[in-house]
Amino acid sequence: MATLHSLAFSSPVYNSVQKPRSYSVPSIVHGSLNLNTSFNGQYLHVPSLRSPMTTQKTPLHMPVIMMAGKPKIQFIQGTDELTIPDVKLTKSKDGSNGMAIFRFDQPSVFDSSGEVGDITGFYMIDEEGVLQSVDVNAKFVNGKPSGIEAKYIMRTPRDWDRFMRFMERYSNANGLSFIKY
Repeated sequence: MATLHSLAFSSPVYNSVQKPRSYSVPSIVHGSLNLNTSFNGQYLHVPSLRSPMTTQKTPLHMPVIMMAGKPKIQFIQGTDELTIPDVKLTKSKDGSNGMAIFRFDQPSVFDSSGEVGDITGFYMIDEEGVLQSVDVNAKFVNGKPSGIEAKYIMRTPRDWDRFMRFMERYSNANGLSFIKY
């Protein structure tokens, strides 16, 4: 979350604002545009932008569009996982729920976890927001960490659709392909 906030505050738009006025705007970074989501996000305070052609005395209420960049996976918030996982998907016959199992062999989080902090969960971040899970297990061989398995459970068709949109973006950005067994 700190990375996402620092992106917002270091942007040229934020730095070019002359009068600091803030309005509460639903954050696209933390939740989807669909208001009927199971995600409980936070509000991001964004200063009002004044258009040079505007002569009104009242501030403009414009939608805020934030680009999160390349979709990413994190185990420690603010630290991107560089290892590309193997992903296994399961779905119920009626399509109402499903599960994604991510397996990371020798993930890069083990290289930086001592310096950055503890693994706090499994975070999938894209332009729509953050999907997260706390079902994360590490695999050890001879007392040394060798892999991570993370599970993301989708309880509704809406959760499934949102996950698939993330995976499409993530796979396009990382050269992954889908193989149906």
